[in-house]
Amino acid sequence: MLVALGATVALDQVTKAIIVANVERGQDINVFLALDITNVRNTGVAFGAFAGAAVPIVAASALALTGLLAYFALNLRERWLWLPVGAILGGAIANLADRAREGAVIDFIDPLGWPAFNVADIAIVLGVLGLLYVVDSPRRRGED
Repeated sequence: MLVALGATVALDQVTKAIIVANVERGQDINVFLALDITNVRNTGVAFGAFAGAAVPIVAASALALTGLLAYFALNLRERWLWLPVGAILGGAIANLADRAREGAVIDFIDPLGWPAFNVADIAIVLGVLGLLYVVDSPRRRGED
């Protein structure tokens, strides 16, 4: 789990540092077709919801991460569980580090018609999908 967590935090923070150093805040750089790199800040959660509600966001995140860690601790023998849990925790920690440092999350991957996001967000989404797969795997349901 710590490998996935560390790799996620490192990749996220390095990509954000590259963007902050090379792209002015609010600047759009077209990568191709409907994908831009845009240096923006998100004070809310997904899609900017609850913007400006830092304390409730951090509290809800801490509660969710505590529940995830408890589930992980109770299911240590579950094969592959470490990977999605590490990705989710790493993404959450990386975004929380932004909030502590910047007061907002740094987002920069900006597809047309979709709010900007970052590597940590990708890790969280893929981690949740992976967690659902591991928890609901055919082997676990007895369908081997």
